[in-house]
Amino acid sequence: MRQTFPQQQDGRLYLTEGGQETEIMYKFGYDLPHFVMFQLLDDPKAVTELRGMYQRYLDTVARHGFCALMGGLDYRASLDWARLLGYSAEGLAEMQLRAIDFLRDTARPYQGRIEEILIVGCIGPRGDAYELNRDITVDEAQEYHSAQLTTLKEAEVDLASAMTFNSVAEAVGVSRAAAEVGLPVCVGFTLDGDHRLHSGPSLREAVLAVDAQAGDDRPDFYGINCSHPFEFEPALEPGGWIERVRSLRPNAAAMEKVALCTLGHLEEGDPVELGTLAGDLARRYPHLDVWGGCCGTWEKHLEEIARNVKAVRTP
Repeated sequence: MRQTFPQQQDGRLYLTEGGQETEIMYKFGYDLPHFVMFQLLDDPKAVTELRGMYQRYLDTVARHGFCALMGGLDYRASLDWARLLGYSAEGLAEMQLRAIDFLRDTARPYQGRIEEILIVGCIGPRGDAYELNRDITVDEAQEYHSAQLTTLKEAEVDLASAMTFNSVAEAVGVSRAAAEVGLPVCVGFTLDGDHRLHSGPSLREAVLAVDAQAGDDRPDFYGINCSHPFEFEPALEPGGWIERVRSLRPNAAAMEKVALCTLGHLEEGDPVELGTLAGDLARRYPHLDVWGGCCGTWEKHLEEIARNVKAVRTP
């Protein structure tokens, strides 16, 4: 039987982590070949830094009365990326389970301080999120992502979050794969400076197309990540379709995506402005209940986002 993700409830807001990869790379100096983060679990010093990062995030969640939607480490825990670092399918599954165990262990002391802590498995696209690559089919995507989702089901996560997708076909495939293994899924699209998916469709067109093609296996909800509000705000066209978008995880700065990951330093943008923009979006779209960050963001940005959103949503 397929799990479902909770429906929106008045007064309940979720906060995700920020841009963990850019933070660990540029604030703490760790190399991430192929942007693979789970391998840091083999480095005790890196694990200590990661734990501190998540603790500061959870402190922010608790301080502002949000629920935690806690993921990370496994964005590139799929076979094609893992093989580049020499992992077998079995070795990859072991690292996935360790990643989820790390999240649960780090969150345990916050039970009681935070109303609800949900654990998320993160799924990235098969290819590079910022390039078109080849045209992946729905069937190929379903088969490919099933392996990672099956392990996440074994790990008993509360949600699978497919992030930085720009292909309708791949979004349909990952949605069908999640339904097949019985996990709720959020599909997060990333938008370019022209306010569209890199593959061409508008956000509205992509959401409607995935819902139509996936049918009963459609995602539980959609999100936007790895785009700054200046990039995605114009894509929030009027219409009932917008109710399907519940999650916003913006980048810290309105810069070209690849540049944010290859600058050699953390580009934090303007955290105060980002928080103000989040508050304005929360006011205009009261159904949005999942907030967080992506590239370049850390607890400084999450603090501003949470504070502004909470101010709008608190009577």
